[in-house]
Amino acid sequence: QVQLVESGGGEVQPGGSLKLSCVASTSIFPIYVMGWYRQAPGKQRELVANITNNYRTTYAESVVGRFTISKDNTKNTMYLQMNSLQPEDTGAYYCKADYGPLVAMRGNSEFWGRGTQVTVSS
Repeated sequence: QVQLVESGGGEVQPGGSLKLSCVASTSIFPIYVMGWYRQAPGKQRELVANITNNYRTTYAESVVGRFTISKDNTKNTMYLQMNSLQPEDTGAYYCKADYGPLVAMRGNSEFWGRGTQVTVSS
């Protein structure tokens, strides 16, 4: 099964930027959807952005215009460029890979990284 490792988190001031990376241990070409999720303390995990195997993207309303999701299949890596960061963006950011329903029929199709912390504070 694929291993996902996030990196790039850190502490920044409001208005700052960070770029997160999620490196997969296998090719990401077969992955149906990859996404970034975040979880703030005491809150549920929420979708930040996702990107499909054909590069269609979806964003949470709260990050539209500020965050950009992308991937590079040749590097087995997904990215999240985060600009104009706000305190509300603080949380643990997780990488998710979903191989889709055909794989789900045969077993588990969803895999998660262990997260990288993003803290936005003054």
